Amino acid sequence: REYKNLTIKCYHLSTCFALICYIPKMTETKKKLTIPDLKASKMAGERLVMVAIGEAMSAAWAERAGVDIIGIGDSLGMTLHGHENTLAITVDQMIDHARAVRRGANNTFTIVSMPYGSYATSNLAVKNAFRLMKEGGADAVKLQGGREIFDVIKAVADAGIPVMSHVGLLPHKVHFAGGFKLQGKTCKEALKIIDNAKAIEEAGAVGLEIEAIPYEVGKAVNEAVSIFTFSIGAGSAGSCQLLNGYDLIGAFDSFKPKFAKRYGNIAEIATAAITTFAEQVRKGTFPDEAHSYRMKPEEAAKLREITANGGL
Repeated sequence: REYKNLTIKCYHLSTCFALICYIPKMTETKKKLTIPDLKASKMAGERLVMVAIGEAMSAAWAERAGVDIIGIGDSLGMTLHGHENTLAITVDQMIDHARAVRRGANNTFTIVSMPYGSYATSNLAVKNAFRLMKEGGADAVKLQGGREIFDVIKAVADAGIPVMSHVGLLPHKVHFAGGFKLQGKTCKEALKIIDNAKAIEEAGAVGLEIEAIPYEVGKAVNEAVSIFTFSIGAGSAGSCQLLNGYDLIGAFDSFKPKFAKRYGNIAEIATAAITTFAEQVRKGTFPDEAHSYRMKPEEAAKLREITANGGL
């Protein structure tokens, strides 16, 4: 009977151990999407979720939250580096940020933006796209533009690199637009945006971004192409919705675009926490006993005795 009870106990222990060992696997079942998955989601009418993030900590939060895609956009030049626009960021910086995101969210599909000037010619674009894929661990790269950079998009696609592009508001052309302004307000402008989207697909791209245009135009763009589309500032147009991660958690509060919704107030929380820390330091209430290390009493006594006598 004792042997039988021991067997039962061992069985229960082994079962518990198996369950404990299995729990981490259950939390790691997030399936990383693929290029075919993106196209299939559009065909099925599914809505995917994408956030723009540029470092490991926020990437880990996003993966835990179950986002489908992380966009490593050069908007991080503004949110993380403090620039007034996206133009100053380099390929090397994008690679560093892409690596950081990959470390934080290894099971999430990433689209890495090619920064301003990195795709000025077809040869340069292919060279830098390969770097972002090989060194940065990107799952796809993204340019900005349509028919005017058809040859560049085609060259990158022909090189075997999953490439996407961008219609509507193009941050790389911020000076031509006179700022970050809504595009496609007239029928003529809308038709040009739709034509650019078609050119992007014709060039061999696997997807495109739709930014800051009226919903009606974004819907027409999405319907004009068979490739994956994601939008920001175009209403619910497209098969995937993008928001800048630092906008949605309220970390970036220098300004708020009309289309950005804040789901948190991290900047307020962080400012309040640092303010309280500073006050406690100045008052001498931090560090307190609970946040300080102490020697064993006998060792502290020896130290006091030696230092009191001037010895070392």
